[in-house]
Amino acid sequence: MKKLIKNGFIVDGSGNPGYKADVLLNGGIIEKIAETIEEDGAEIINAEGLVVAPGFIDTHSHSDLQVLVEPEVAPKVLQGITTEILGQDGISMAPLPKEYVSPWRKNLAGLDGDSDLIDWNYETTENYLQMIDDVKPGLNECYLVPHGNIRMEAMGLENRLPNDEELERMCAVTRREMEAGAVGLSTGLIYMPCAYSESREIIEMCKVVAEYDGLFVIHQRSEADTILDSMEEVIKIGRESGVRIHYSHFKVCGKKNWDKVDKVIELLEEAKKEGIRVSFDQYPYVAGSTMLGVILPPWVHDGGTDKVLERLADPELRKKMVYDIEHGIPGWDNFVEFAGLDQIFVTSVKTEKNQDAIGLNLIELGKLRGKDPYEATFDLLFEEENAVGMVDFYGTEEHVIRIMKRPEMNACTDGLLGGKPHPRVYGAFPRILGKYVREEKALTLEEAVYKMTKKPAVTFNMTGRGEVKAGYCADLCIFNPDTVIDKGTFVDPVQYPEGIEYVIIGGELTVENGKHTGKRNGAVLRKKGKEVIR
Repeated sequence: MKKLIKNGFIVDGSGNPGYKADVLLNGGIIEKIAETIEEDGAEIINAEGLVVAPGFIDTHSHSDLQVLVEPEVAPKVLQGITTEILGQDGISMAPLPKEYVSPWRKNLAGLDGDSDLIDWNYETTENYLQMIDDVKPGLNECYLVPHGNIRMEAMGLENRLPNDEELERMCAVTRREMEAGAVGLSTGLIYMPCAYSESREIIEMCKVVAEYDGLFVIHQRSEADTILDSMEEVIKIGRESGVRIHYSHFKVCGKKNWDKVDKVIELLEEAKKEGIRVSFDQYPYVAGSTMLGVILPPWVHDGGTDKVLERLADPELRKKMVYDIEHGIPGWDNFVEFAGLDQIFVTSVKTEKNQDAIGLNLIELGKLRGKDPYEATFDLLFEEENAVGMVDFYGTEEHVIRIMKRPEMNACTDGLLGGKPHPRVYGAFPRILGKYVREEKALTLEEAVYKMTKKPAVTFNMTGRGEVKAGYCADLCIFNPDTVIDKGTFVDPVQYPEGIEYVIIGGELTVENGKHTGKRNGAVLRKKGKEVIR
């Protein structure tokens, strides 16, 4: 049955001024847009007083495991997201050689979770993507092939540089996974084993990605003390490989580094003048979220999670960890230094034993356990096999707005879905519409919708998506501009937003009157040639 959206205010994603019109959907396609449409037998959706926008595109998601276990991915859909991009930060689900399943599950657990409900013997990206298609996902899924997974397949988890043969193998794996439909390559240069690499290895892999006009998505080596050197490295990668660059969750961390923001912006401008294609995504909060193990010095991670646990069990090595955290190591983003023990909060654990740690900062954790905060934290990481999530406070509202207004920016969630998560999991996109558009007027409504829809669609070469336009995919978000807002807080983050009234994915109503209908009409979007299509 056709669907007819009547009386809505169309904000079409292009950035142009909104206008009043009706929209006719025929299956999964937008058939017609006109001032008035009459269609006998069509299902009517009354959008009087509501904005009709393209479905939002989340360019930094961690639903990689969740989509297989709970395919609705309700926290994303209920905030208006119709497409998300998995495979972030250089460590994800595929490729995964069988001999590395056990250590890799431990390495991945703090970021994307773990589950015995799936068969982990899929090995390749092609098989992993087919698993997603088979469960009928609630929204559309794209995948970046992760640098860490590629490195693991080619040379294991050792802390060393690849030899020529191993580097050639890494490029071959990259090509295989791009052919399987990956939309680009990701890395996270604070995460193991990606952090063991130097620029040359990444440049060679990015040359392969550039052949497909794919995107290189990077959690750069530093977002704090050495951010300027880090950005220079990323720009060099773009220059020497020809790949398009996309910085993940762009920001400047730590009070002592806030004065670097002007130079950070200058580097973006210089790269563009040089002809290097640069974009980035951002979540609209002054706090970030990742796995707690990142507070440990880099040497602790050498060899993977099993080696981390061995070192955490050694009292003398614990002393060295504390010394390095307190005194710093060149080139390492020291989360304790830029956030502080009192501004790092435990968000998830995997055992019942340590559920009482969730929601506590590391000072409070120490008091609860009757121990020094470092010892209590090391105990927690050891007992949970490093599968602990965290939230850290690092930034300023002024910088959030300044970065948000940049032309390179599009929105994202970057939310870890387990335990007591960062509130961005449930509310990043409504927060922009409510707080930064309606309340603070940092963006116009049209600018914000553009940064949530067409901007990411163009960045990731998503054909026929990101605009309310005849012939485009019928992925839509219909929201109330007067009430839309995120509801989750850092104390109580698991709250769905207000004002997202309807979400349509592939022409089917997935959210109706603010409630999930239970329908799952998403699919894997694969890169074919230079386009990303269903």
